[in-house]
Amino acid sequence: MCGRYVRKSGKQKIAEAFNAKPAGELPMPDADYNVAPTTHQPIIRENRDTGEREIVLARWGLIPFFTKDLADIKGLSTINARAESITKSKTWREPFKKRRCLIPASAFYEWPENAPKPRQPYVFETTDASMFAFAGLWDAWKDAEDHWLQSFAIVTTDANELMAQIHSRMPVILHRRDYDRWLDRGETEQLPLDLLRPYESEGMEMHEANPAVNNVRNNGPEMLTPPAGGNDGH
Repeated sequence: MCGRYVRKSGKQKIAEAFNAKPAGELPMPDADYNVAPTTHQPIIRENRDTGEREIVLARWGLIPFFTKDLADIKGLSTINARAESITKSKTWREPFKKRRCLIPASAFYEWPENAPKPRQPYVFETTDASMFAFAGLWDAWKDAEDHWLQSFAIVTTDANELMAQIHSRMPVILHRRDYDRWLDRGETEQLPLDLLRPYESEGMEMHEANPAVNNVRNNGPEMLTPPAGGNDGH
């Protein structure tokens, strides 16, 4: 799974890196070192009218368009979409066909699977330390007062050899060459299932992170490295 990630860049750098235009003001910090579910984060999608890439803010934790009340999904985790069930699940089927997006990131955190608490978090990033994109799905939900809420989920797949040392799942990281194909809203027949594969181990590296990242209120570049003398995350 993927429950926390890092975004070191603001909207201007994201726009330049992904050749996308911000849709509106987009109030967001220039960096977020402890991105957590339910927060609003930048995603990149294909504009339905112009076909150009646009940056919008959306809530992490997808709310399906058919949801009648937010209470209906209380207790359900929709921050991640498993690649294996993406064409079968009612929640993911339509977004996968028509509403795919890129989620800009610089790194992500993971905790050892089935390890006793407190678990040591690890940070994973690409070897060139550049900004990359998770494969994402987005949806739009309208409440009883006709207010729209846009939301997204990160697609996950089996872990590569590096990731498997910590966890059995990992987020899908897309290669830049595949961005256009993933975003293409017009392609609903030849769906890009083949892109939902583990990123190459040799293109990634991992190291211990600061246990303070366990608390969503902690943020800053110090989350990426273990503190001298230890830290219990509180």
